[in-house]
Amino acid sequence: MNDTKSIRPTSLPTLLGLLLALTVFPGAGNADEYREAPGSEGNGDYTIGPDYTLDPDLTDRGNPKGKLFEFSIRLADSKIFRGDDKTLDPKKPVRTERKIWVYVPAAYLDGTPAPILVTHDGPSRLDLVRNALDNLTISEDPERRLPAFIAIAVQNGGNDSYGSQRGLEYDTMSDRLARFINDEVLPAVLANPEIKAAYPNIAFTDNPWGKAVMGCSSGGAAALTMGWFRPDLFRRLITYSGTFVDQQDHDAAEEAAYPLGAWEYHSGMKLIENSEKKPLRIFTHVAENDNRANDPEDTYHNWVMANRRTAAALKAKGYDYRFVFSRDSRHCDRRVFEHTLADTLVWMWRGYEGE
Repeated sequence: MNDTKSIRPTSLPTLLGLLLALTVFPGAGNADEYREAPGSEGNGDYTIGPDYTLDPDLTDRGNPKGKLFEFSIRLADSKIFRGDDKTLDPKKPVRTERKIWVYVPAAYLDGTPAPILVTHDGPSRLDLVRNALDNLTISEDPERRLPAFIAIAVQNGGNDSYGSQRGLEYDTMSDRLARFINDEVLPAVLANPEIKAAYPNIAFTDNPWGKAVMGCSSGGAAALTMGWFRPDLFRRLITYSGTFVDQQDHDAAEEAAYPLGAWEYHSGMKLIENSEKKPLRIFTHVAENDNRANDPEDTYHNWVMANRRTAAALKAKGYDYRFVFSRDSRHCDRRVFEHTLADTLVWMWRGYEGE
């Protein structure tokens, strides 16, 4: 594993990048083909810490600000997550409404089909994402520049772990969350009156390579699961302290196919290694003192073990992946986000060609 305190991707020569990693996929707007050549720069395993610093690109550097919107949608109006699933524990409260935050960067041009980043457990870390957009969409370094993606932070349905609405949404091994975000949340954003008043022609790209997801803990597992089950919708995935453990409801229908929940990605059935390689770009992270770091394997709940195995499986299968192990840190440690998130976003969006 490489030791580094700064994980900043640098450019590869254009020809080498094309030779190493030319990918062709359909579905970018009106184009017949979509091409990007991210190269392999920045891929692999990294160790950071024990000292952490706040990346200047995640601070307010006085650059033009975008617009932040907030609205709510009722769970009862959903066709996918209504808050009344039979697996829910009646002792665990469910929200009646979930809040959604939308940040449109100053660099976005109304009418352009925008790439997007969906973040779970909204508005967690949205402040850092906003600063990254303000600073890096106008970076003078083309290798450090982010596309003007729209950030959409979605609140979970409430509570945590087994029997909770949040657990149902994030820990279930299915395409339900991907469908919920794509079919219900994104249309709600585009139809919101306040957003439409500010951006009458706002639009999202149809290109799945232009759709990223980020989360921490079960939200991190959810990010991988969204892309895993629906790579036709989401292909850039960011997971911090991912809950790749057995936390799926034991009475869920998905238990029949995935009896150990997200643990199955890396152990038991070895879902990643034994499945056809999918068109995904994946960042994972785990902290040295993450949840239940000393638990034995047969608990299926050791976060460090789970994330190391997930990274190893991604490497063995030949994915474009980056795995960060953070020393002297804990579950979803904000210091790790402050140290790495700008570089993570830059690596995640390498090669993206907008419309």
